[in-house]
Amino acid sequence: MSFEIQSHRAQLILTALGASVLTASAFSAYQQYARQQKRKLLDEEIRRSLRDGQKGKQRHTGDEDEDDVIQLPGSTHQRGVPLEYDEELVREQLARNYAFFGDEGMERIRKSSVVVVGCGGVGSWAAVMLARSGVAKIRLVDFDQVTLSSLNRHATATLSDVGTPKVKCIERTLKQISRVVEVDARIELWRKESGGDLLEGADWVIDAIDNITTKVDLLKYCHENNIRIFSSMGSGAKCDPTRVQISDISLTLYDPLARAVRRRLRLEGVASGIPVVYSTEVPGDVKLLPLPEEEFKKGNVKELGVFDDFRVRILPVLGPLPAIFGLNIATYILCELAGKPISNPLPIKGRKKFNERLYRDLHKREEKFLGRQINKLPLDDDDCGMLFDDIHRGRSVRPPHPVPERAALVRWDPEAPLSLENCAAFEFADAERHLKEVLLERKRPEEVWGEEVAEVVRRRREEARKVIEWVM
Repeated sequence: MSFEIQSHRAQLILTALGASVLTASAFSAYQQYARQQKRKLLDEEIRRSLRDGQKGKQRHTGDEDEDDVIQLPGSTHQRGVPLEYDEELVREQLARNYAFFGDEGMERIRKSSVVVVGCGGVGSWAAVMLARSGVAKIRLVDFDQVTLSSLNRHATATLSDVGTPKVKCIERTLKQISRVVEVDARIELWRKESGGDLLEGADWVIDAIDNITTKVDLLKYCHENNIRIFSSMGSGAKCDPTRVQISDISLTLYDPLARAVRRRLRLEGVASGIPVVYSTEVPGDVKLLPLPEEEFKKGNVKELGVFDDFRVRILPVLGPLPAIFGLNIATYILCELAGKPISNPLPIKGRKKFNERLYRDLHKREEKFLGRQINKLPLDDDDCGMLFDDIHRGRSVRPPHPVPERAALVRWDPEAPLSLENCAAFEFADAERHLKEVLLERKRPEEVWGEEVAEVVRRRREEARKVIEWVM
C-alpha cells in the first residue's frame, strides 16, 4: 500500500513538472513571438516612412528656399512645425542610450541644445554622435565649403557634396539619422563682435575652429558669459590614438596649439575652467605641405586665407584622428548633459610635477655654468617634458641607454645657447659630471662621453629641429 502511494506521488510530481515545463515553454514562445511581432511592426513603420520619403525627395538645384533643400523621410508637415514621430520609435532608436543613462539622464539630453562652431573633421563627428544620441537641438556654424581634401576626415561629406557648405552637408545627414533633431545650419563665420546670437540658448558650445585668434575670442566670450564650452586642440600631424587626452586647458602638455591658446587666454584673464581634447604626441617625420610661391609674396603665410585672419598653411591630417577628437567631445558633453559627468578625466599621471623637477634641476645647472642668477630659461617645464619623453624616449643618451632612476637634462654644447636642440638627457649623476667636465672645465662632449654618445645626441638634435618647425 505504501509503495502504491509513493508511486502515485511520483506520478503527480512528474505530471506537475511536465506541465510546468510546457507552460514555461509556451510562455517563452509567446514572449518571443510578441517581440518578433513588435519588431516587425517597428520595421514596417520605418520602411514605410523611408518609402514615403523617397517619393517626396527633392534635389537641390540652387533655386529652392533653404528650408526646402532637405526633405525628411515621410515628411508631410508644414514648414516650422516639428514632425510627429512615435515615442516608441524614438525610444527604440535610443534604447542603448536609455540603458546607459536612464530615463532622467536621457530626458536632459533630449531637451538639450548644442552649438558646434567649426564643422570640419572634428566638429562633424561630434555633431553626428550628438544627433545619434538624442540631443534635441544642434546649431552648426561654419563659413566653409566641402573640398575634395575634406573627404579623408569629414563625417558626412561625399563626392557629391564637394563645393557645398559643410553645414548643409551635415544638416542633411543628421536629419536622415534622427526624425526628432532640430538642426539650424548657419553658413557664417563666428566673430566676437556679432557672434553672441549664434550661441543663444546653448547648453554647450563645441569649439572646433582652426584659427587661433578666433578660437581664443570664442573661448573668452563663453567664459565671460558663463556658457559651457569644450574646445578641440590640434589633431594635425598626429597618428597615435593612445596619446589623446581630455583635461582642463591649464593642464595641457606638449601640444603647440594648446600652448598658444593657453598663453593667449592667460593674457585675457582666463587661466582655467575650459575642458579640451588634445594629443601629447609630438609630430614625427611629417612636413607641412608646400605652398605656392605667390602665397609667400602676400605676407605672413600663417595669417592668410579666405578671410584676412585665416591661415592657408596646410597641415597633414590622418583622417581618424579628428574623428577621435570629435568622439571624445561628444562623449564628454553627453555625460555632462545626462548628469553623469566624467568626474576625473585621467591626465598624464604625475608628469606635471616630473616636468617641473626637470626644469628646476636644469635651471640650477645653467646658473652654475653661467655663474649668475637666471630668472627664466628659454625652455619651460613643458619643453623639458617633451625633450625627455618624446625626443629622448625617456632614456639616457649614454649606453646602454637605461631609463634613469633620476632623470636630468643638461646643456650639451657649452659653445651653443640652451635650446631644444642643445639639451641632452642623462642619469642625474651623469648630468652632474657633464656640468663639471664639459660645461665648467670646457672639455668637448665627445672627449668625455665618446663618439657613440655624440652620435645619439646628433640624431636627437635633428629630431628637435623638426619639432621646432612645428612649434614655431
